[in-house]
Amino acid sequence: MRLVGTALCDGAARLREAGIENPRREARLLLAHAMGVTTEALLRDPRAPIGGTSTGGTSSGISTGGARTDGTGTGETRTGGTGTDGISDDGGRSGGTSYDRLLDRRVAHEPLALITGRREFWSLDLAVSSATLIPRADSETLIEAALTAIPDRARVRRILDLGTGTGCLLLAALREFPAAFGVGTDRSAAATSLARNNAAMLGMGRRAVFLCTDWAAALTGGFDLVLSNPPYIPTGELPGLMPEVARYEPTLALDGGPDGLRAYRWILSDLPRLLAANGVAVLEVGQGQDGAVADLARAAGFVAATRADLAGIPRAMLLTAAGRAEKTVWQQALLGLASRPGGDGGDASCPGALVESVAARKLGR
Repeated sequence: MRLVGTALCDGAARLREAGIENPRREARLLLAHAMGVTTEALLRDPRAPIGGTSTGGTSSGISTGGARTDGTGTGETRTGGTGTDGISDDGGRSGGTSYDRLLDRRVAHEPLALITGRREFWSLDLAVSSATLIPRADSETLIEAALTAIPDRARVRRILDLGTGTGCLLLAALREFPAAFGVGTDRSAAATSLARNNAAMLGMGRRAVFLCTDWAAALTGGFDLVLSNPPYIPTGELPGLMPEVARYEPTLALDGGPDGLRAYRWILSDLPRLLAANGVAVLEVGQGQDGAVADLARAAGFVAATRADLAGIPRAMLLTAAGRAEKTVWQQALLGLASRPGGDGGDASCPGALVESVAARKLGR
């Protein structure tokens, strides 16, 4: 009978040989997922048999049950198990077999988030699938930039997320701007369905609508905050991406055209009509793209400023209309040089007016 400690060592060795970073941690996450337990509970008794109780007849100390998080803030969320209570009824054999299957998938470089079906973003537990990009910590920089630029959170009433994917940016923004209603768009019907389900799961279903449409084609203007993490990988660089990305994440969400800037041109052409008079847009940019995107933004009539991610890479580009009197203060606010930008509360009319009739019917307003 396989024991937890032995299974972890064997799994880590397989992952290390396959070139997986942090193999011990990933083996721990995969085994906990296979058994339907938290990683904390998993490590409580390394001599416990996989999925069962100890040979001496006492409990292994591994708690089981529904979805739970280990509290580390690393996205280590567990869902389900091999049975209704997360424990196999065959002495641990099915738990071990499930673990081996999960290791096989990870050795093939399938992303851990797709294997477990979950990912944490901005402390939100989100479902993920192969229909969308996997949310990354770098993208949290966009939420940080928005909060820095708009310290008066109550004034944001309408938020737009272009290319919403899992809905991670929109849902994180709705959490931080409690008076806001959100609209997420995506060209993928599977992505909009996933984002809609994530909103419902997080109790935000009545605060958001998700439309399957090409960028902002179905929308009118008046958004206080526009967010987007568009495709920005140059087409020629796609084959050279790490296998976790190239093999398993959707090309539609990655391919930015020959120079990686195609989506920015589309977005910036629509942004003047989408933003409210006092509105702010925050776009994610790829490494080394901030200068080119800033040039496109200035040509479209915007003032641009950037915020770096934790690695020091310019990641979030904040855009405001060039004609605003307080534009310099907004730039300083983003860079942390001023504590509060100017501006009024914006238009607080019904958010249902922003989208086509299908969204208005959903709102019931």
